[in-house]
Amino acid sequence: MSTRSVLPDLNDDVCARLREAFRRTAYDADGVVAALGGAAHAALGRGEPEPADRASRDAGELGTLIRLFLLGGTEPETAVKAAFAPLTPEDAVAAGLLDAVAGGYRAALDVRPHGDEEGSWWVVSDLDADVLGATVPEDHVLGVGHASLSLIRATTRRPVGTLLDLGTGNGVQALHATRHAQRVTATDVSTRALALAAATFRLNELDVELVRGEWFAPVARRKFDQVVCNPPFVVGPARVDYTYRDSGLAGDDASALVVRQLPGFLNDDGVGQLLASWLHTGEEDWADRVSRWLPAETDAWFVQRDVADPALYVGTWLRDAGLDPRSPEGRAKAAAWLDWFAAHDVRGIGFGFVTLRRAAGRTPTVVCEDLRQAYDDPLGPEAGGWLDRVEWLRNSGSLLDVRFVVPDTVLLESVEEPGDEGWTTTIRRLHRTDGPGWQHEVDDLAARLLAGCRGALPLEDLIELLAAAQGLEADELAAAALPVVRELVRHGMLVPAGR
Repeated sequence: MSTRSVLPDLNDDVCARLREAFRRTAYDADGVVAALGGAAHAALGRGEPEPADRASRDAGELGTLIRLFLLGGTEPETAVKAAFAPLTPEDAVAAGLLDAVAGGYRAALDVRPHGDEEGSWWVVSDLDADVLGATVPEDHVLGVGHASLSLIRATTRRPVGTLLDLGTGNGVQALHATRHAQRVTATDVSTRALALAAATFRLNELDVELVRGEWFAPVARRKFDQVVCNPPFVVGPARVDYTYRDSGLAGDDASALVVRQLPGFLNDDGVGQLLASWLHTGEEDWADRVSRWLPAETDAWFVQRDVADPALYVGTWLRDAGLDPRSPEGRAKAAAWLDWFAAHDVRGIGFGFVTLRRAAGRTPTVVCEDLRQAYDDPLGPEAGGWLDRVEWLRNSGSLLDVRFVVPDTVLLESVEEPGDEGWTTTIRRLHRTDGPGWQHEVDDLAARLLAGCRGALPLEDLIELLAAAQGLEADELAAAALPVVRELVRHGMLVPAGR
């Protein structure tokens, strides 16, 4: 696997002229959608370029940029000159932005709009394998993919002073960080990634500190209010085929390294958030495995979003690099990968989000849970709410004197089955209808207790009334109820009155 010896040179002058061209042609997130229309834009997102190509033909100079950067097409010199003015095609070639080919010019880099609720940026990355028509080089810099978007949505956006984007890649996490952090630092081990990230920040007129080095070494002895990380989390043999996904560490050691070391680079109450993978083996539960990664005095929330079969996992990542699993090279790599999984008794590969908080001097809370159902709301606000609720629980003592309320967004579902004496309730399940849609099964006593949580009486009084009605000991009922109450509070399904 080779790397490229020449780095793109999108200097201040090139970026200024390119930015002027993009603004003049409305080559931004809203402009592209408006030019293509919703259906063609959605088709492009599914990897179906033809509707977008047809729609772009009526979009003038914007259409030229769409076909170059989003569709991987070749455009004639006259069209490129018009669309890129005041940047000349010759200067774009010299900067590594375009390639001169028969019939005109093709994009040498992927430059595409990326937006949020507040506006739009441009992200610079390498062309994907489907555009190149070949496997990507080892130093390939990935565009904004599903993993990047997932981490963007899972990151809390509360104002902070300092933020570290560890392993920045094309810089997209740092872009979003500039919305809520006063100072952003971005690191990467890849010289090429730093060059393209610098182009991303320069093009968007953003001041982000860039530092090269492995893992946390570039920021040794520094601390931050927030750290975000999309690490090379692909698990398997210790090798590096592609720096954007392979760490050179075996198994899930890359994820373990970040989880172990990240809290040491946080200020007290600082928050770290990352994507991670972990092995499911026949020897231990995944929750036990990841919990052992944690340093002391660290709150941690591990959310497992998926568990992949090893064979499916290998095929997916081979195709990700543009490698046909049926080819001799693909079969050889698949064989070595699956042999490693078999030798280490890997039954599945878990994937998800990790939220960490430095909780110096306090007893930490560690929760590992599945969240595999589909949901639309971003996880970032939920992660922030989880941290708030954990801190509230830590400072609230026994909870017996608290007046609780079941939010209006929480519903109780009952499943009944017929029997000799009529319908019998077999399942009672609480549903939170907002956020990620948490669910909790509860028994009849818990359902009765929650029915009384309307903010009028403290929990202790409700337990005593329920115990008297059921002929139970109040102390025993309280001991059984409090763990359930704490879990429901952590998931926002039971809240203190007035909060």
